[in-house]
Amino acid sequence: MRVSDVRVETGERYQLISITGEVRRAVREAGVEDGFCVISSTHTTAAVTVNEDADRDVPRDLAAACRAFLNALDVRFDHAEGNSDSHLLTSLFGPSQSLLVRNGEPDLGRWQGIFLAEFDGPRTRTVRVAIGEA
Repeated sequence: MRVSDVRVETGERYQLISITGEVRRAVREAGVEDGFCVISSTHTTAAVTVNEDADRDVPRDLAAACRAFLNALDVRFDHAEGNSDSHLLTSLFGPSQSLLVRNGEPDLGRWQGIFLAEFDGPRTRTVRVAIGEA
């Protein structure tokens, strides 16, 4: 198994940033034709998700929906750092995604891309990409 890190700079509190190109590059550099790829956030306030990457409005819409979702909750967060909303969203989205590798590429659908979902930005984030053979 080969593991590499992708560094991501975020600029907003809630933001989805495509890392599809970086993950594709990591898979190609690993030289695995058929296998698996795990993409994992090393943070408790940032997640990894797969969604549409063809229309730039989708990541912005998802970030806006996260804000609206949190605003609609009738809950008081007591965490001293003031970012329990970020921990909640990360738990809902999940810290990682697993993909098949086929013909030396992440097995994504036509419109799919891989995103770091930032919920406590702006920050510098690390996404770990592990590629192995089946």
